[in-house]
Amino acid sequence: MINEYENFEVSPQYSYQQYQELGGIINENDYQNALDRAQNAVMLNNKTLIGQAESIARVSGITLHNADGVLDKRIILYGKLRTDTNPGVEYHHSQMCDQQLFAEALRMLGDADALKKIIEAYPNIFNTIK
Repeated sequence: MINEYENFEVSPQYSYQQYQELGGIINENDYQNALDRAQNAVMLNNKTLIGQAESIARVSGITLHNADGVLDKRIILYGKLRTDTNPGVEYHHSQMCDQQLFAEALRMLGDADALKKIIEAYPNIFNTIK
């Protein structure tokens, strides 16, 4: 099955309300900004970020769909969030760990199935220990 989010375009299909319903905590301005910056990107120049996202996905059982020269949009969005800094903001997403940021990217893209997998794979991070 091909990832339906692979070639996403910023459109009403990604709504801030839906993002919040999935538990998203990034403010609406930063949410829209990140989606806008990720819209036309197909690659990241940071192999460490790519490797980190691939590792998180692998541990979580999330299948990524990277093609030659084109990364899965979930990795692109994670990378845009990770490299965005705003030190003057008290609760900025740059203060989140990598797993939390990857989860935010999944929420932003409305990927509830993958979000469930990452939350289950990292119960200590998402405080879901039973």
